[in-house]
Amino acid sequence: MENYEAYRLTDNMSKTKVMIFTGLLFAIALILSLVESIFPVIPMVVPGVKFGLSNIIVMYAIFFLGAREAYLIAILKAIFVFFTRGFIASALSLSGGLLSITCMLLALFLLKEKISIIGISIIGAVSHNIGQFIVVSIIYVGISLWFYLPVLLISGVITGLLTATLLKILLPVLKRLV
Repeated sequence: MENYEAYRLTDNMSKTKVMIFTGLLFAIALILSLVESIFPVIPMVVPGVKFGLSNIIVMYAIFFLGAREAYLIAILKAIFVFFTRGFIASALSLSGGLLSITCMLLALFLLKEKISIIGISIIGAVSHNIGQFIVVSIIYVGISLWFYLPVLLISGVITGLLTATLLKILLPVLKRLV
């Protein structure tokens, strides 16, 4: 894996610039979520499964800003979801986002150069789905949802591949923002 520590943006930015850039990334994440929500529903796709386009921004934040900013973006996204879609959607966003970031950071720490962006992205997407599955299982106690878990794991691999590919394509554009 390419050494992204060499490109760490926060090393060369003041706290104010980091805060402004984090806010800009949050706004881009919201726009990507909006764009994703206007995609037509594809027949035969499992309900609740999305591409996770805003996770491109969270991964970018992990690689180039740091853990604190990535967690902040995920928390802000969950707060925004609370005000626009309600408590359950917010709980799903928060649980998936926090577990995803934690697992990606853990993988980066443990595997260092042995893991690719695609591997990190798949870990993030799968763990995001697991975090959401846990919350749904807690909220809907009486309903057995275990049959749905393999679908979420497979969709996590697919969306992780998509997210990593899009991040690689968007890196030159995102680097120009700084």
